[in-house]
Amino acid sequence: MVEKVKKVEAEKKEVAKKAPAKKTTTKATATKKTTAAKVEVKVETVKKPRTTKAAAAKPATLADAGLKVEKPAVEKKVAEKKEKPVRDAKGRVYATGKRKSSIARVWIMAGKGKITVNGKDYETYFRRPILQMVINQPFGISKREGAYDVVATITGGGLSGQAGALKHGISKALALAEPELRPVIKQAGFLTRDSRVVERKHYGHKKARRSFQFSKR
Repeated sequence: MVEKVKKVEAEKKEVAKKAPAKKTTTKATATKKTTAAKVEVKVETVKKPRTTKAAAAKPATLADAGLKVEKPAVEKKVAEKKEKPVRDAKGRVYATGKRKSSIARVWIMAGKGKITVNGKDYETYFRRPILQMVINQPFGISKREGAYDVVATITGGGLSGQAGALKHGISKALALAEPELRPVIKQAGFLTRDSRVVERKHYGHKKARRSFQFSKR
């Protein structure tokens, strides 16, 4: 009898041990199912974005609505160059010439080759033959001696600089009056402003380069 009682108690203990283990397994399976369901719900919500009625009614673009979109034509603004007339009402062509610190305002017109400088004849104003030759160089190289009359007003500088300024002004005026002469005058270098000017005095020198006289004692 005692052995039977012991067997019954041992069986009861085994049953008691096995019962709670089954409950835990059911709980674990239940939690797995619930997490899987939550994951599925989250994935569905991500895949299906929320759309309101107003957003669904309005098309995103004009193309979606079936309308043709025409791009506005870009108008190219062409800058109109206002070309100044070469000749004035009196038929004169104007140009400015420069050399050293002299500035010459020059007008040329069809004539017999008379050159007037500051109200005087150029031979009276420039007495040195070299300066007269310099002034006539543009006419000589373009073969237009005696074809134009020249009226000029010159300010600043000395006679050498003024003669160079007048030559520069006549050359520019000729190139404007007859554009076909420009290559010949340009090749001679008469259209380029001569930038050479007197060098400044330097410290420790009498002039730009001249030193003071050396004194031994």
